[in-house]
Amino acid sequence: MIIDRLYNTVEEKGNICLGLDSRLEFIPEGLKEKYRDISKIIFQFNKKIIDETRDIVTIYKPQIAYYEAYGIEGLIAYKNTLKYIKEIGALSIGDIKRGDIASTAEMYGKAHLDGEFEADFITLNPYMGMDSITPYLKYIEEGDKGIFVLVRTSNPGAKDFEYLDVSGEPLYYSVGDKLQELASKYKGASGYSPIGMVVGGTHTDEATEIRNRYKDMFFLIPGYGAQGAKGEDVNLYLNDGNGGVVNSSRGIITNYKKYEDGEENFHKYAREAVLKMKEDLLNARWL
Repeated sequence: MIIDRLYNTVEEKGNICLGLDSRLEFIPEGLKEKYRDISKIIFQFNKKIIDETRDIVTIYKPQIAYYEAYGIEGLIAYKNTLKYIKEIGALSIGDIKRGDIASTAEMYGKAHLDGEFEADFITLNPYMGMDSITPYLKYIEEGDKGIFVLVRTSNPGAKDFEYLDVSGEPLYYSVGDKLQELASKYKGASGYSPIGMVVGGTHTDEATEIRNRYKDMFFLIPGYGAQGAKGEDVNLYLNDGNGGVVNSSRGIITNYKKYEDGEENFHKYAREAVLKMKEDLLNARWL
């Protein structure tokens, strides 16, 4: 199962999910002048960072909005990035946050789990109901794909809806309980399911309760770095150092902007940021 591969890669490399939110403003001018075409500029930026970090990053997560914004050229870069990640034997999350039902969801599955935009995992929004999730189960049953479903997100607006009271508990627990019930039908040797949860690392008050309630669920944990979460915060969502991957995007891919020689060595400074994040996460385990 793909979740066992992810679990084992966490054991080997740690918890880092590197978000490839590669907007043109984040890319060095020299790279833009060299490649000209948007698709090549973005892909080469991603490739350099991937090549520099592949031994210390567990999984890569391109966020599709940063590619869709540049039209066809951007989507070519998105496709080529995912293809390259697969070619080098690394893992990917297509961060697409789709949330539609029936035949529409089937076509999203075809595009993002089986088509030109194929990734190992994708992100989904369940707030239209569980029938927005079930069309993807055929990929889960085949064993080589997974999904991360939004449960409690890291943005301030999460409290607008996700925290609404349902029988004395926030709404996100109703969503999480249904996902856990579904996930229990598909478990790998690691004890986890390829149906995982997106649980933001910026809200720490209920972290221990969430982890204990969903002990066997694998988490995608956004919010580290630019959004404010630290190693000690996100560690609350892990199970003895596993059971989740922690995403950082801007804090890694724009780290080069702090240095005079950053433009020429942007990929090396991305590696430096990953190593600092790794150290922070490891230190948090022993606090």
